Amino acid sequence: MSLNLSDTLVIGISATALFDLKEADKVFREKYSQDKESAIAEYRKYMLEREDEPLEDGTGMPLVKALLHLNKYQPVDEPPLIEVVVMSRNSPETGIRVLQNIRTKQLKITRHAFTGGESVIDYLEAFDVDLFLTTTIKDAQKVIDGKTCAAAILKDPPESHKKIPEGQLRIAFDGDAVLFDESSEIVYKSEGLASFNRNEDQQQNQPMQEGPYAALLKKLSRLQERLPFSVEFSPVRIAIVTARNAPAEMRVIKTLRHWGVYVDEIFFLGGMEKTQILEAFQPHIFFDDQELHVEHASKVVPSGKVPHPSSSPLNKKNG
Repeated sequence: MSLNLSDTLVIGISATALFDLKEADKVFREKYSQDKESAIAEYRKYMLEREDEPLEDGTGMPLVKALLHLNKYQPVDEPPLIEVVVMSRNSPETGIRVLQNIRTKQLKITRHAFTGGESVIDYLEAFDVDLFLTTTIKDAQKVIDGKTCAAAILKDPPESHKKIPEGQLRIAFDGDAVLFDESSEIVYKSEGLASFNRNEDQQQNQPMQEGPYAALLKKLSRLQERLPFSVEFSPVRIAIVTARNAPAEMRVIKTLRHWGVYVDEIFFLGGMEKTQILEAFQPHIFFDDQELHVEHASKVVPSGKVPHPSSSPLNKKNG
């Protein structure tokens, strides 16, 4: 009998996003351009010799720990609230170090995919993944282009990260081109702020189209409903941190109402720097499509870059 995960939030995460594997990756890449076969052999030797050694946490670790903690509220005889799948290009043998560290840290992760050098992307749908976190730009781009699920390229972990209240899950999102489609942002990039504000004010009662993270936001909303708390007191806290301001703010709130999702906090910054707001909110992860915002945010909170589709005009506008 197959497990129905339609109500379960499923996170796929690469081994390099869960753990700090930069040294192992460096061993592989230094030889890869010269001799692929010897690079694989050297990497395999490196990992086997160190398979009992501890690994430092990667950028995605705080999020994974917070998500798995929520499973203590799982209703009896119902599908799990959260599933985490580690998806790695390691072979099963070189993946032992990853598995050992998962056990050592007592992470309740039971599903894994080790593909021996092949792309993991083709297996996302098979695992019902809602969000894929990786450190590989090409993989994240392929997921976004294929509209498989939400995806992000994680930056390095912040040097310091304030302690988040115990038992909470905190996630922060940018709005345009992340939760919402990119059409409004294209107006801003093409026609300027005045046209953008006028357009959004005139269409405030017209819900925005869904962006690459809309389905994830709705899945988080479903998670809130399954927890034994009212949304106002839920351990799942969601924030939107957007450069929008009045008169472009009403369309955001009305779109969320139309979607039937509850967001705890929204910050309309009007072009102000996002870093201080994020440092105060202290999310386990922040998602944004703008490289500059992500780069600044990653210094204080775990952050992920959401790629634009390859066909998007925003690639030229932002390039």
